[in-house]
Amino acid sequence: MLRKYLDKIKPHFQPGGKLSAFQSVFEGMETFLYTPRSTSASGVHVHDAIDSKRVMIIVVVALLPCLLFGMYNTGYQNSLCSGVEMSFWEMMAYGFLAILPKLVVTYVVGLGIEFAIAQVRHEEIMEGFLVTGILVPLICPVTTPLWMLAVATAFSVIFVKEVFGGTGFNIFNVALTTRAFLFFAYPASMSGDTAFIASKPICGLGGAVTYTDAVSGATPLGQLASGADQITNAVGDPVSTWQAFLGLIPGSFGETSTLCVLIGGALLLLTGIASWRIMLSVFAGGLFMGWIANIFGTPTYPASLLSPVDQLVYGGFAFAAVFMATDPVTAARTGIGKYIYGFLVGVIAILIRVYNNGYPEGAMLAVLLMNALAPLIDYCVVQANVSRRMRRARSNS
Repeated sequence: MLRKYLDKIKPHFQPGGKLSAFQSVFEGMETFLYTPRSTSASGVHVHDAIDSKRVMIIVVVALLPCLLFGMYNTGYQNSLCSGVEMSFWEMMAYGFLAILPKLVVTYVVGLGIEFAIAQVRHEEIMEGFLVTGILVPLICPVTTPLWMLAVATAFSVIFVKEVFGGTGFNIFNVALTTRAFLFFAYPASMSGDTAFIASKPICGLGGAVTYTDAVSGATPLGQLASGADQITNAVGDPVSTWQAFLGLIPGSFGETSTLCVLIGGALLLLTGIASWRIMLSVFAGGLFMGWIANIFGTPTYPASLLSPVDQLVYGGFAFAAVFMATDPVTAARTGIGKYIYGFLVGVIAILIRVYNNGYPEGAMLAVLLMNALAPLIDYCVVQANVSRRMRRARSNS
């Protein structure tokens, strides 16, 4: 029935129809619901049942474990800080009501801009923001004001994506640029002891958090950067590596659980959406630099404080390795280049967080820096291959 209805109203949106001005909007909705019927008839093309919308939807599904756990952890941290007992479903409801406005704002602002630009250009609506719209709330603190999210999202969509031509042409990861904009423009809202703990009662679920000297919502990496001699939770109890792996710690909404990140990563690998070379090399680079940091400690970052494995489960390192560094648009594209790109992301992320206390979380800056260097890496790899083949050709002749 839906297919027949769309076929019936489609002529109104085509050139000459009374609603032709909204052709891009109709095509965007139609291809979101159904795989396009048109295919390439000639030329060198790859015919496949999957299209970019399906790729984006698979990534969204892979992000659902992080989203769901973020809901639970938001309610859990609120309950822990306030001392108010909350059931599992109350924690989930609390987290859902905390994240829902942020999802709505990012999608309305981002998709609204993309729809408007597509209409002006008379182009198809691209699908990239399907993933960006859910990534942005996941990588930001739960207390980030909605108007800040709107401003940062608009900035990134316009100046990082659309001015370069839209989906597939952007140099930097749009979601990470949104977080970087927030981090540098509104640092007070992106760090501190209260930014990562939802402290307001929502619809009667849970009590408001009353902060005391003994209660801190600072992230583990934030605690280390401020000179703490051990990592504790919001009420001062020591945090184990297992707890950090599960994600029961303060942090950005969807980044805390390495377990959920790996579940999503497994789906991306099984479906062939993400590059296993990049994922593997990011973790390898993180382990390597974590080992170096473990040997050469600093007064503010004792060598024995975090093991190389601990470096991978704290902060947004795992999330960046699986969902950010593997962005096919902004990452390296050659086989060898992917190894180099991923390894450097891992090394630089740990290097920044260990030896620069001003940026306790280095994954964001590491990925953005390597986004800028990815074309150079691919160029060097290609030129090396060309030179090697030319030498082989000369030797054979």
